Amino acid sequence: MTDHRAHPPQPHRRPSSRRRRAVLGSLCGLLLIALVAGSGLALDRRTSAPGTGSTASAALPFDLPSASELRSSPHLVFAHYFPPYPLSLDNQPADRDYYTRNYLTPQGEQGRHAAYGGLLRDRPLPVRPATGNWQLADLEREVRTARDAGIDGFTVDILSLTGTNRQRVDLLLRAAHRVDPHFRIVLMPDMTSLHTDPRTLADQLAVLAESPSAYRLDDGRLVVSPFKAEAHDPAWWSQVIARLRERGIGTALVPVFLDFRAHAAAFAPISHAFSSWGNRSYTGQTGVAGDVRLAHSLGKKWMQAVSVQDVRPNQGVYDEAGNTATLRSTWNHAISDGADWVQLTTWNDYSEGSQFAPSLHNGHTYLDISSYYLTRFKTGNWPRIVRDTVYITSRVQFADASAPLQPQLMRPRQGTAPPRDQVEFLTFLTAPATVSARVGGVPRVYRAPIGVHAEDLPLGPGLSRASVRRAGTQVASATTRYPARRTVEVQDLQYYGVSSRR
Repeated sequence: MTDHRAHPPQPHRRPSSRRRRAVLGSLCGLLLIALVAGSGLALDRRTSAPGTGSTASAALPFDLPSASELRSSPHLVFAHYFPPYPLSLDNQPADRDYYTRNYLTPQGEQGRHAAYGGLLRDRPLPVRPATGNWQLADLEREVRTARDAGIDGFTVDILSLTGTNRQRVDLLLRAAHRVDPHFRIVLMPDMTSLHTDPRTLADQLAVLAESPSAYRLDDGRLVVSPFKAEAHDPAWWSQVIARLRERGIGTALVPVFLDFRAHAAAFAPISHAFSSWGNRSYTGQTGVAGDVRLAHSLGKKWMQAVSVQDVRPNQGVYDEAGNTATLRSTWNHAISDGADWVQLTTWNDYSEGSQFAPSLHNGHTYLDISSYYLTRFKTGNWPRIVRDTVYITSRVQFADASAPLQPQLMRPRQGTAPPRDQVEFLTFLTAPATVSARVGGVPRVYRAPIGVHAEDLPLGPGLSRASVRRAGTQVASATTRYPARRTVEVQDLQYYGVSSRR
């Protein structure tokens, strides 16, 4: 199975034309400045988000249950937090911060990412520079945002035991406790990057476990959920568990595998629950039911991966997500196949294009849609739709578009669904209504039923729009903020999203 957690690569060969790189970098920088200024997304002022409940629900098609009701559920929902991409990297204005200067342009970081058109294609919603401990304030903001979407906590990717990324783990634990003592942080050692011994790892986990936000079960055991657990055999992990026990810490091991079925039986004696990083093609979810059954047959809980998409310029691959089809499919499998927990993969790994967190190109679209399914997962009942809402998702270029200034293009991952060029209109309606849609210059009128309905139309150049009308009155409308283009300079195959309620 492909390792879905590979990290930024070593520098690639640069294009021969410096002039082309400079022109492309300048265009990307100017475009981002324009988007930040004119996208309609207000800059985050690092103020508190509204609490879970009626205020937070105003932007949703339904009323999100109270935090106490959601937390009374035995089903837990975590979001995978990736420390390299916090809200801000340098506390600078968005038009010249590190994301803009180095990650979103091919010439960033001295051309390291030129071959694949820049490291990232999206970024967190920009925040204004702040005084004081802005890094802690930003992490507090992210905790609030996740909590107010109904999420129970973060699984935090521990990429290193020293340095900046480790410091962000410490800060995240602190931020969670300051914002909400009930928000849980699951420690997730990343075994693709941690090259250490069992004793050292256990001692570092023990230090992190001193935080009251480090998630423990009701019996006091510390939850440790290593990514790519199969990098070491069960005997190695037993040494970690034994060392933690020496330090007075019981362990509930929840290994996350890249190849679950090959390792389930061997890890069962030392594990509390199992998980797999999962598949991000909307046609690739057929094995989920079997994974859940296997975990339960071994007496273990199952944490199901729920995903939006996977688009990796730096690795040259992407999965066909089918607009929101992967998001809806992975959630529906978690619900119908009997998962105990869910891990949203990921909260903020922008190098995978897999983010649920509010972003420049998606706003809150994917997080808002996720909250609908999260409510069903945690309460056992589909929430009643009380506000007519339409979400539009679309790529901003065609899947086969060439990018003449980008030598290394992405290709579909082996086994993924075939690439498709479609705009999806996802409606959440209180009653049937008429949708007048337009993709570029092509109109389409159709009747949408009560409840949730996805209508796919062929992608065309330009913006896409939808107006939802009932009894002659418009009840919802949305327009994409980025036009689809046939001619591009940088390949970008992420699906962008917009909501009528945001």
